[in-house]
Amino acid sequence: MIGRSQDRLQQYAGELAGDQPVRAYAADIADRDALRTAITTAIKELGRPEVLAYNAALIRPDTPTDGDDEGWINSFAVNVLGAKIAAETVLPELRGRGSLLFTGGGLADTPSRQYASLSVGKASLRSYVQALAAELADTGVRATVVTINGGIDAGEERFASSALANDYLELHRQDAKEWQPELRRD
Repeated sequence: MIGRSQDRLQQYAGELAGDQPVRAYAADIADRDALRTAITTAIKELGRPEVLAYNAALIRPDTPTDGDDEGWINSFAVNVLGAKIAAETVLPELRGRGSLLFTGGGLADTPSRQYASLSVGKASLRSYVQALAAELADTGVRATVVTINGGIDAGEERFASSALANDYLELHRQDAKEWQPELRRD
């Protein structure tokens, strides 16, 4: 797991620890070099991955005309550029097999004027993953965006984090004939 807060990451790692190793690596996803370093360090310590699950997002209230250029740049760095950097860093390690899974959102379909940069980011992420999937066709590596059109752990079972985790696992394990570049949870 990679995130900004080492304390929160350690807490999550403790909750998830089981038969498989869970490690926490602190890095700001908006910092390209820090993200690459964290991923590279994880690969050195844990070995070649089978899957990348990119679930980062910068959720901040803003509007299409708020004048906050730096906020929009940082939002794009987390919501889109971080996904590209993570994929590029992990892809050579997959060696022709594995999955690149990205968490999208319903704001890609129905933009919000109160969360404009996140809406643009999720739409951009969706387009990026579909382009990546096309580029990776016939390589043995699959890229999928999971579009979640609801609140995670907000009361509906289909949006429970445990149900979504099973969706990600099933995506990774599914037969190549069943693969699609997008899984929707509406």
